[in-house]
Amino acid sequence: MPSNASEQPVQTINIVKNVEIAAPIDIAFEAVLQELGPGSELPDGKPFPMKIEPWPGGRWFRDLGNDAGHFWGHVQVIKPPTLLELCGPMFMSYPTVSHVQYRLTAEGEITRLKLTHTAMGLIPKEHQEGVSTGWEHGVNRIRQIAERLKNKR
Repeated sequence: MPSNASEQPVQTINIVKNVEIAAPIDIAFEAVLQELGPGSELPDGKPFPMKIEPWPGGRWFRDLGNDAGHFWGHVQVIKPPTLLELCGPMFMSYPTVSHVQYRLTAEGEITRLKLTHTAMGLIPKEHQEGVSTGWEHGVNRIRQIAERLKNKR
């Protein structure tokens, strides 16, 4: 990022990801909370120490221990098992604002998950390009967690 932030143009991110999950909606919602919290993993399979407080105003953050970490956002809306909305800087450590929505729709024993991420701010080009891949990993992890939970029950 340029040393003079006024030289950086405001950029936007608009991403939509859809995934079909072979599990009932309550299990799929549980999997969303797992992926956003204690079940979070990086694409290489290493644990990613995230915590989510699943209530209005609850925090979503990366917990590095010893009072260190990175605030990602707050729960703006939670209506289990159909809707979770988060707002905040997410993974971006520069002037920005984001809104992420997880909308789940039941279709019998199948759940459709639609993730929408909208952001604006001083977003470097490399983050604009990498965000879609990160969310793709996240929704696929939610599908895997939900289907594993379903098979255990």
